[in-house]
Amino acid sequence: MRLIITLIVISLSFTSQAQQAHKRTLKLMGSRFDITVVAEDYITAKNYIESGIEEIDRIEKLISSWDENSQTSEINKYAGIKPVKVEAELFNLIERAMMISKLTDGAFDITYASMDKIWKFDGSMRKMPSEEDIRASVTKVGYNNILLDKENLTVFLKIKGMKIGFGAIGKGYAADMAKKLLLAKGVTSGIINASGDMNSWGKQVDGNEWKVAITNPLNKNKVFALLPISNGAVVTSGDYEKYVEFNGKRYSHIIDPRTGYPSTGIISVTVFAPKAELADALATSVFVMGKEAGLDRINQLPNIECIIIDDKGNISKSNNIAIDKL
Repeated sequence: MRLIITLIVISLSFTSQAQQAHKRTLKLMGSRFDITVVAEDYITAKNYIESGIEEIDRIEKLISSWDENSQTSEINKYAGIKPVKVEAELFNLIERAMMISKLTDGAFDITYASMDKIWKFDGSMRKMPSEEDIRASVTKVGYNNILLDKENLTVFLKIKGMKIGFGAIGKGYAADMAKKLLLAKGVTSGIINASGDMNSWGKQVDGNEWKVAITNPLNKNKVFALLPISNGAVVTSGDYEKYVEFNGKRYSHIIDPRTGYPSTGIISVTVFAPKAELADALATSVFVMGKEAGLDRINQLPNIECIIIDDKGNISKSNNIAIDKL
């Protein structure tokens, strides 16, 4: 799990235009979603937004590990027992997740769901878990123990009790799919905010690009940067509220799936990418990898940019991003 820092959409009033921006806010996938579309009238916009909601609901049913009837739950149920045949869409999502795991040297791993929940970030922890407990907590974690059979579309988790989960990628994927559907229906411009996973396309009615204001994680009432997003996604991940401190050291709720230890040194990561699914996964990965290794990896990827704020308040960014500081 990770805490999402809210991003603020900056836009102008559209009342004088033939087309207008219509927005609906609701709870989907257990989180807040804001869906905005540009359309000529309210009824048309309402129908578009309803279609987006239906698509997000469909994705949730596919990837939910809480729904006992989902294919994801079936994969987990038969871990260590037998392969499970799944729909091509879920198979491809798992395959892409494994590619991101390889890209990030395991800093991102959907088998994190197998991790024992020994860290508590609700204020109840009084001491660090022992080294033995931390090592034991990740014994069933490891993307290399997912076996994919592309010909038969089966997924097999090699270790009994092993699990996969899409908490660090699911809302981003749902936003991508809703955007894809709305584009196919002829929506020329819009923005989907899945609890901070922002996915935009087209432009505002006045012709300007959509813009997001990124809040300062050390002061939620203060914006430190204003950035345009056009036909792309931006995800911000932060730990400024969910963390623990032991012996003067701050431990984030974002845990390294390879070691079982929480990440340290970073309080906010913002990633810009063509798709929210990828931005979602990379934001978590950079947290785990650390500032130097994270920026180095981001700088090797085409069309991906990143902003990092460390626990001293210092701002670092990837090579090709321009920040309009406020």
